[in-house]
Amino acid sequence: MKEIVLAGGCFWGVEAYFLRLEGVVETEVGYANGSVENPTYQQVCNTNTGHAEVCRIKYDEEKIRLEDILMKFFKIIDPTAVNRQGPDIGHQYRTGIYYTDEADLQVILKVIGDEQSKYSKKIATEVEPLKVYYPAEEYHQKYLEKNPNGYCHINLNVD
Repeated sequence: MKEIVLAGGCFWGVEAYFLRLEGVVETEVGYANGSVENPTYQQVCNTNTGHAEVCRIKYDEEKIRLEDILMKFFKIIDPTAVNRQGPDIGHQYRTGIYYTDEADLQVILKVIGDEQSKYSKKIATEVEPLKVYYPAEEYHQKYLEKNPNGYCHINLNVD
């Protein structure tokens, strides 16, 4: 299995969207690339931990390619927004692509280059190696499955 970690604002919707894709084997929401060890949701939302809300995606590259995952990702985010997605505002809601395999970087940069032509503003989505990752609390995992009427700024019906 391959892995990619995506930050697209509130992690509930990002996870719900990617769970629907054939080839995505497992998802988990959490906090990435900040400076506080084992942060809580309250810390990430209310203090400067540096963490982004993320969705860790494990996928079968025989069924779905990284390019396809990233193209789907760009359909559900505003990659030009800085520290916000929809009504969610704050550093934890920035967009990001965090890779665990250095070989993925060239694919990521190509997809971003292709996407940039669709926007007049510069894409602000950060691209970095995954430095640290901590799973979010259990009540956040598969949140929209547990709470079908829960908040989500992402259109889960985007193809």
